[in-house]
Amino acid sequence: MTFWEKIQEIDRRWIYLVVLLCIIIPLLIPFNSKTYVTEPTSNLYKKIDSFAGKEDKAMLLSFSHDASTMAELFPMEVSILRHCFERNIKVFTICFSPAAAPLMAYAINVAKEDYENLESGVDYCNFGYKPYGLFLPIVLGMGDDVSEAVDTDTDGRKIKNLEIMKGIRNYDDLNLIVDFAASSAVFSWITYARVRFGANVAAGVTAVMAADNYPYLQSGQLVGMLSGLKGAAEYEKLVDVFAAYEDEQNPDGREFSQEVIKNTWVPIMEKTISYTGDTEMQTDVELPYKFKQARIGMNAQSIAHIMIIIFIIIGNVGYFLSKKNNNEV
Repeated sequence: MTFWEKIQEIDRRWIYLVVLLCIIIPLLIPFNSKTYVTEPTSNLYKKIDSFAGKEDKAMLLSFSHDASTMAELFPMEVSILRHCFERNIKVFTICFSPAAAPLMAYAINVAKEDYENLESGVDYCNFGYKPYGLFLPIVLGMGDDVSEAVDTDTDGRKIKNLEIMKGIRNYDDLNLIVDFAASSAVFSWITYARVRFGANVAAGVTAVMAADNYPYLQSGQLVGMLSGLKGAAEYEKLVDVFAAYEDEQNPDGREFSQEVIKNTWVPIMEKTISYTGDTEMQTDVELPYKFKQARIGMNAQSIAHIMIIIFIIIGNVGYFLSKKNNNEV
């Protein structure tokens, strides 16, 4: 048998094993790789960051998914919450599905672990689960008065009595809604909150749903979008590069800059090299896994995809060469 004929006879279980190792090894041994930030992600980051430290601006995160899509959506939820906590941005959360309620609470608890001074009702507010039958009354009602539309939070406290509501009344103040979904749920926010009240809307969606949302990005009805694990990895990087960056000149982080994005590799493991322009420096920062989850996942995903492509190329080349040799015989 020729080499290419032997390739065709390889047991497929060996191929599955190689792909499995390509996924497991990068997860167990993280490494730093370049993360290229796309415009929909950077636009969302800049919009959220524009609310930093403002008493009369806040954002709403809507959780519209269940545990089956956590791998893609949960890292982006944690990174956006972390951004809000780093920049002192008021953030509200809500869901209209019972399955999303524990995921919403889990994301808040994971993101706030490193921020000891955060206080519910002051820095953030979880509206909790609301029956889907109330979706339209709540969405339209928040256009007039948030505290009247929602009434109580997940702890049973009156919304209007909470300190976080100072300066916040309707969509003029609660001026950004980010919907995390594996479906077309964001379209309802566009239809009612965006069209009726002019609220800014953004989406955090699974990769397969991204194509459905691009027309809304192009029309300006979505101010930004995170697409699957790639979008989450991009946002993690932006938070590390800007919001979570601290030095003597930038004690509260540094201003957004495309050049900084292009030239900076943020560390995802201890003692990695960070490149900024022509400067090379050693860093000793150990980021918690929860803040680098998407980037580690992207490393595994990328290597597995590359290996699959290699197998496809080798398999097709071997097939046609073997077929050609058999015809010549």
